Amino acid sequence: MKKRLRFLDRYLTIWIFLAMIIGVGIGYFIPNSADFINSFSSGTTNIPLAIGLILMMYPPLTKIDFSKVPQMFEKPKLLSASFVITWIIGPFLMFLLATFFLKDYPEYMMGLIIIGIAPCIAMVIVWNELAEGNRELTAGLIGINSLLQVFFFSLYAYFYLEVMLPLFDIKGLELNITIAEIAKTVGIYLGIPFALAIISRFTIKKYIGDTFFNQQFIPIVSPITLIALLFTIVVMFSLKGEMIVDLPMDVVRIAIPLVIFFAIMFFLMFFVAKKIGATYRDAVALSFTASGNNFELAIAVSIGVFGINSGQAFAGVIGPLVEVPALIILVNVAFWLKKKLYK
Repeated sequence: MKKRLRFLDRYLTIWIFLAMIIGVGIGYFIPNSADFINSFSSGTTNIPLAIGLILMMYPPLTKIDFSKVPQMFEKPKLLSASFVITWIIGPFLMFLLATFFLKDYPEYMMGLIIIGIAPCIAMVIVWNELAEGNRELTAGLIGINSLLQVFFFSLYAYFYLEVMLPLFDIKGLELNITIAEIAKTVGIYLGIPFALAIISRFTIKKYIGDTFFNQQFIPIVSPITLIALLFTIVVMFSLKGEMIVDLPMDVVRIAIPLVIFFAIMFFLMFFVAKKIGATYRDAVALSFTASGNNFELAIAVSIGVFGINSGQAFAGVIGPLVEVPALIILVNVAFWLKKKLYK
């Protein structure tokens, strides 16, 4: 039975669109607001954005019993399917969609390609939580995806931008980004909340007890996820508010291939998972991991390589604008599929 959502959860779509509007309004109507927000940056890392993402991820991670994570290796079929769809089919699908829809807009096209080679390691926690997926499997998958991004992101970027684009008669562009820079980004957005969650869970359970942890601590920190999500959306959209208002058709051009990508990846992974015997909770974890993207990493890389005002960075910022409502819809689709396929 679908759990009853809290007040914030129940009207999540409304809050998110309000946050989008507020963010765009700040960026469009308040002079130099983007410069002010960017003044709180260290290298390519925007401090307010990083804080929002860390706070967003911390509560769901505290709920994960990490001692159960190794159990996911008992399901090699699920892990194999996840790897093939997320790391082989996914990037190639985004490459095809980007070159088909945005060949005449090379900066946006490259921005989408960068997004496509960065599987989600943050927002998937939120969608999985709302759709009642397997937390432990999700934690394991985002851990694996994080390591793969650290070691292979640069190679993927080189392959798709330098090798594949010329094959499609599109001039490639060298992407100079080191593994150390990617590791730093992943460490900020995933490593910090992971560490805080493990420390909190272990310390509270050991010194105060399971009852306090489950009945008092978790209910107190849980709302932080959505509050931080709304804050993050306001910050991200305020950085590009003027551009979003001035270039509405460009937003649509970027949105179309993204929507197609989310839908294909979600349904493909869900039905493959069902076919190989996955439970509903496992299928949800796999599907949202496959369909989401690490926009935080894609934005950081695009800004660091091409600049804050580049079309690549603009495409990265548009990503959450499309992903948030699209994946909220897919949360409801997941419950519908549960009724149809998991009776």
